[in-house]
Amino acid sequence: MEDVRNVIVIGGGPAGYTAALYAARANLEPLVIEGFNWGGQLMITSDVENYPGYPEGVLGPAMMQDFRRQAERFGATFLTDDVTRVDFSERPFRVWVGDDEYRAASVIVATGATARQLGLESERVLQGRGVSYCATCDAAFFRDKTVVVVGGGDSAMEEASFIARFASKVYVVHRRDEFRASPIMVDRARANEKVELVLNKVVTEVLGEGSVLGVRVQDTLTGEESVLATDGLFVAIGHDPNTALFLDQLDHDPESGYLITRGKTTETNVPGVFAAGDVQDHVYRQAVTAAGSGCAAALDAERWLSEQRHASLSGFAVS
Repeated sequence: MEDVRNVIVIGGGPAGYTAALYAARANLEPLVIEGFNWGGQLMITSDVENYPGYPEGVLGPAMMQDFRRQAERFGATFLTDDVTRVDFSERPFRVWVGDDEYRAASVIVATGATARQLGLESERVLQGRGVSYCATCDAAFFRDKTVVVVGGGDSAMEEASFIARFASKVYVVHRRDEFRASPIMVDRARANEKVELVLNKVVTEVLGEGSVLGVRVQDTLTGEESVLATDGLFVAIGHDPNTALFLDQLDHDPESGYLITRGKTTETNVPGVFAAGDVQDHVYRQAVTAAGSGCAAALDAERWLSEQRHASLSGFAVS
């Protein structure tokens, strides 16, 4: 069937674009359905200084444009739209964008994860201008400055302790007086002289124009409002993998929703379907690890396609 592609990549971020690059260089002519929000979380990141090959740093959106352009150079084609439905029950696999159907011998799922946000308009306006969702990515920008971390889980405690290596002061704002974080993580944060726990408070507004100057907080018990002066706000209330389309077909963690891959591969429970990047990684969540995962997925897909052709097991032709 001439309209069956070798590989469809679902998602456009470090994992999806790297998978597309490697697949294109293997002459697989991948179709990348990158989504309207292509580029992933890097699109709300300002300076990226920890990605190899950019010694002077690079803006997140500019880096994603570089990734995309490089994959396109080697023959990847792009569809800037969202996948609305998939069927992995039989091969060729079927992927829909609205009423348009696309078929492929293999699929790489690289839809990423989305950082949970506070939902404030002022937060959205100052994203990448002092509002961050990744301490590993951005803590070094706040050397000798004051930072607010919002959250009460292990990730919030871990991020506060990490940021304290650089910042002069770290406030951890939590809406209750008890934490979801493990006691050892809370004790570690409490023991850090730079960290101060601000309990029974919620952030209601991020203050500043062009950069963060402070946050307005409200007491959850009394309703009283106050302002914390700060140079940055780190929101550490969790991530949600973008897996809703796949939960009824691909194995996933029942609590978190992250896709499960086999061993050190990117293989899912469906032969011919691979998962790369933050959609299956809830530990590292870095652009460089996502890119490496995308590379692995393309290599896994290429080898699987080669094996299928060699064994004549596919039962259909691929373009």
